[in-house]
Amino acid sequence: MARPLVSLLLAAALALSGCLIASPACAAGASSAAPMERTAPPQARANGRSDAAPPGAARLPGYLRQSNAERAKVQPGNNAPMWRGIKEQAGFTSLPYPEAGVLIQPQTHYAGSAFTSAGEAWRQSRNRLLIPVGGWLLVIAVLGLAGFFLIRGKIRMEHKPTGRKLERFTPSERFIHWTVALCFVVLAVSGIVMMFGKFFLLPLIGGALFGWLAYGLKTIHNFVGPLFGVALLLVLVTFIRDNIPSKRDLAWLATAGGIFGGREGPSPRFNAGEKVFFWTGWLFLGAIAVGSGLVLDKLVPDVVFTRGVMQVAEIVHASATVVLMAMSFAHIYLGTIGVEGALDGMRTGYVDESWARQHHALWLDDINAGKIPAQRSGQSVQAPVPMVKPKS
Repeated sequence: MARPLVSLLLAAALALSGCLIASPACAAGASSAAPMERTAPPQARANGRSDAAPPGAARLPGYLRQSNAERAKVQPGNNAPMWRGIKEQAGFTSLPYPEAGVLIQPQTHYAGSAFTSAGEAWRQSRNRLLIPVGGWLLVIAVLGLAGFFLIRGKIRMEHKPTGRKLERFTPSERFIHWTVALCFVVLAVSGIVMMFGKFFLLPLIGGALFGWLAYGLKTIHNFVGPLFGVALLLVLVTFIRDNIPSKRDLAWLATAGGIFGGREGPSPRFNAGEKVFFWTGWLFLGAIAVGSGLVLDKLVPDVVFTRGVMQVAEIVHASATVVLMAMSFAHIYLGTIGVEGALDGMRTGYVDESWARQHHALWLDDINAGKIPAQRSGQSVQAPVPMVKPKS
C-alpha cells in the first residue's frame, strides 16, 4: 500500500509542477509584463512589436469617436474610450456603506504587486506570488517526501512486539483528531482546486463542469471551515499539556529523531518534532487560517467587510494555509506510511510496548514508574487487535 500511495502523490505533484511551468499566470515574468503592456504608450509598444500602433494612428478620422473595439484594432491595449465613456455618463454601484458609489478602489501595494488600484494589486499579488510560490512549495513538499521514502524507506520496529498494549490515545482524543483530520482534508482539497484547479483541472473537464465543481467545493469550504476551527480548538485544549517543551526534548533533537538513520533519541509522549508541529502548525498557522477564513465568511463581529479587508484576508488566508498544508504533508507521512506502527495508535488507540520503547522511551518510563496509567479510558474499553508483526 505504501509504494502505490507514494507513486500517486508523486504523479500528482509532477502534474501540478507541469501546470505551474506551462501556465503563463504562474510565470512571474509574464504576469508582471501584462500590466506594463496595457499601459505603455504607443511609442513604447512600437519598438519591435507586431501589434504596435501604426504611425499617425492618433490622426485617423474619427479617432476620438472610436469605440473600445475599434481602438483596439489600431492601438492594442489602449482602452481610453471605455474610461472616457465611464467619465461622461452617470453611474452607480450597489456596494453598501462605506463603499457606496466607489467603483474603483484607491491605489495601494500588496506583496508582489505594483502600486496600482487595490483590485489590480490583489490580482497581481495572487498571480505573481501566491500561486507560483505556493504551488511550488506544495510540489517540493510532496516530491521531497516521496524521495525520502524511496531513499530511507519506512522506519520499522527494531524489536518484535511484546504483546503488552499501552493506550496512547483515548476514544475522545481519537475522535477529536479524526474530526480535525477529515475537515483538514476537505479544506485542503477544495482549497487546492479553487487556487490551482484552473491550471490542471479546467483543461481536462472543461469550463462548465469545472465551474460547478469549484462552486460546490467553495460552498463546502465555507461550511467546513468554522467546524475545523472548533475541532482545532478542542485539539489545542486536549493535547496542550503533553506538548509543553522541556529539556527532555533535547535528547530527541540531538539525534534528529532518527529519521536519517541511527537510533532515535528518547522522548516523552510527544517528541520535539510533534511539538513543533503542534505550536507552529496547529496553533500559529491554524489560528491565522481560521481567523482569516472567518473574515472571508463574514462571521467576525464588528468588522466592516470592505473589498480591501477581504483582499488582505484572502492573501493572509492563502499564505497561512499553503504553509500549513506543506507541514501537514510531513505529519501525515510520518503518521501513516513513514513509521511502522504509528497509525495503530490513532486507529485503535493502543501501541505495543516495543514501539513505545523505540519511539517514546521517556513516556514508557513514566508508565512503568506509575506516573501515567497504561490505560486511561477505563478497564471497560475493549483491547484492540494485536499489531501486525514487522517483516523479517
